[in-house]
Amino acid sequence: MPPAVLALTAGAFGIGTTEFIIMGLLLQVAADMHVSVPVAGLLISGYALGVFVGAPVLTLATRRMPRKTVLLALMAIFTLGNAACALAPTYELLMAARVLTSLAHGTFFGVGSVVATSLVAEDKRASAISTMFIGLTVATLLGVPFGAWFGLMLGWRAAFWAVTVIGLIAFAVVAALVPGHVGNDDKPISLAEEVAVLGRPQVLLGLAMTVFGFAGLFVVFTYIQPILTRFTGFSETAVSPILLVFGVGLAIGNVAGGKLADRGLARALIGTLAALAIVLLGLAALLSVKIISVVLILLLGVAAFATVAPLQLRVLEAAGPSGRTLASSLNIAAFNLGNALGAWAGGVTIDRGLGLSALPLVAAGVTAIGLVLALWSLQLDRTATAVAACPAE
Repeated sequence: MPPAVLALTAGAFGIGTTEFIIMGLLLQVAADMHVSVPVAGLLISGYALGVFVGAPVLTLATRRMPRKTVLLALMAIFTLGNAACALAPTYELLMAARVLTSLAHGTFFGVGSVVATSLVAEDKRASAISTMFIGLTVATLLGVPFGAWFGLMLGWRAAFWAVTVIGLIAFAVVAALVPGHVGNDDKPISLAEEVAVLGRPQVLLGLAMTVFGFAGLFVVFTYIQPILTRFTGFSETAVSPILLVFGVGLAIGNVAGGKLADRGLARALIGTLAALAIVLLGLAALLSVKIISVVLILLLGVAAFATVAPLQLRVLEAAGPSGRTLASSLNIAAFNLGNALGAWAGGVTIDRGLGLSALPLVAAGVTAIGLVLALWSLQLDRTATAVAACPAE
């Protein structure tokens, strides 16, 4: 892969770390801020909703700016937001800082996806996207477990200071390696052309399948620390190694999803979403068995991130050249709306008294909705192809 794609991977690592780090710190943040665990979980929902709002707004606002300038500005917002998280004296200010940080997320990955795919051959586009998303994988593989360890050993604020440093490093790498003119810098898209993408049914279906398909993961993963400690019976010190296992699964799934999508996008979409639903059902049945639950958490990581490249490429293809930057950013927003939906659904499940053990079953049902939407979208493709092939009477 070109060095510029690897630079985007570095930025993705920083952003992914700050998104997921709170999941390994829920109990510490809840205790320090004097709120319940479900209320602390809303810090994940707040971040995700900030991405959902920030992605289209910042993408449209920066559409005529050089792509590199946009990426650097977003990394600056990210770094300042994490410093604000580390300094926040109250839950409300911590939430505000999380939302500020989240504004950079969707547009960074949206613009980054367009930049990455513009730097490689046509048959390597999904792999370029998955390479950039390796940053998210490594964030979960290393950033989140070490964040949980930081929180346990040095306090949760130390974890956010560490992410602030990562942001500074990522800013420098993007500045050094991403070309000055890349993506659509030479042919800026008009506002009307960008917004027109929202009128395409297949784009909207693609966004919906991303929301529901990925939401299932976050019904479980948002509450992974209390699930492992309070239901499965692991100690708090065991959470970081188990998150490391999950991260290994993400790394495998991320690469596999890109390769599968390059070989056949339709098969990759259906196969990865079905696999995620099946693994969640397995967790629902066997979460109380320690050894098996760890294996299933590994498989959860594989299945979850195998969906990312196919879902992102599906929306890019449905949007076409004129709307791909906005569509790409909107799909990142859709991933994060799914995160918020999953975190909310998990919190409601707990508050209704169904308990932590019910979360995987709820998650499987949510992901199944995404699978149905994918089947519907592909059926519409087949119908359109058949109609186009029929000779006019």
